[in-house]
Amino acid sequence: MGDEGMQAPAGMDMLACMDVHGLDLSYFTGKFEAFIRFKEIPHRRIEMSLGGIRRAARATGLAQMPAVELPDGRWMSDSTPMIEWIDALLPGPKVVPEDPLQRFFSRLLEDYADEWLWRPALHYRWSYQPDARLMSHRIATEMMHDLKLPLFVRRWAIYRRQLAKYVRGDGITAATRAHVESIYTRNLAFLERMLTARPYLLGERPTLADFGFFASMFRHFGLDPTPARIMRDRAPAVFEWLGRMWNAKASRLQGPLLADVPEDWRPVLEDIGACYLPYLNANANAWCAGRKNFEVSIEGTAYKLPVHRYRVWCLERLQAAFRELPEAEARAARALLAETGCGERLWEMRDTHSGFDVSGHAPFFKPGSVWTPRDQVQRAGA
Repeated sequence: MGDEGMQAPAGMDMLACMDVHGLDLSYFTGKFEAFIRFKEIPHRRIEMSLGGIRRAARATGLAQMPAVELPDGRWMSDSTPMIEWIDALLPGPKVVPEDPLQRFFSRLLEDYADEWLWRPALHYRWSYQPDARLMSHRIATEMMHDLKLPLFVRRWAIYRRQLAKYVRGDGITAATRAHVESIYTRNLAFLERMLTARPYLLGERPTLADFGFFASMFRHFGLDPTPARIMRDRAPAVFEWLGRMWNAKASRLQGPLLADVPEDWRPVLEDIGACYLPYLNANANAWCAGRKNFEVSIEGTAYKLPVHRYRVWCLERLQAAFRELPEAEARAARALLAETGCGERLWEMRDTHSGFDVSGHAPFFKPGSVWTPRDQVQRAGA
């Protein structure tokens, strides 16, 4: 890219023409694509098929998307470590803030957006008939085109699987549905306030927190008919930000970030303290006990949920990010966490031993399983 004879930025030759295997309706593929578009990295998007998923799973250890094949033959997976690795490799404006305090809270918001908004995103896609009909058709004709079955059979199989695994199997019932939907609508309100005040969550250019929220807001809430209508009606600044994020380019966005953690991030932090960290702790506690499922009450709503090994690692990474803070920034972070109800909850579970990427090789780590309880992981040799 660029004029002939111009030298590519250091590190770009390692990334140029990478293959991004995913789907353009995929939560985390959209997040990663927006990031590499911002970094202006030449790449090819390869639409996932069943055969492609099997190939990616052999290379990365997980049947998930996006999976990224580098020009040197290495494969990467997991959008957050991929973004952090590429961001550190390339020059130019960083999406991981260089200010330690902003870096920690950006990572906290990004993790919350990635993992806590997943449940309402899948709920809206598969619980509402217009959305489920549209997406089952798209997956059947796009990702499953190489499966030699009638279209209606492919659509039915997709719908039944997604409903069983990501709706009923992820704690969404008549009793929890209203609370699950409130997660989406309250986050629309949080973002609308921020994005009415400035173009991106931390200032004049996108950072890690933007990409975290973009994952669900772009390819699920902004694309699926039911939540997209809610977004357009209630949060037009968020709807506008989706296009701004997709068109953002590092070469033309050199503006400053705010000087501190914005005051309008506090409602999100309060939600993390009231909802997300209690969930992470309950999940980690169940993991340590070797259970497959656990029960937790969030804001008075009782959930029964599957244990998720990856989210034990999420808690470990947040704790590690806090420990990386210099002394002065750690004091400031501790005060803000305490004021927003996150302080004690961040450290409620310690020594959880997820066994996930203990050598720090992400995004090149092959995890094997994110769902399996610890006793089964040990038996599998992980």
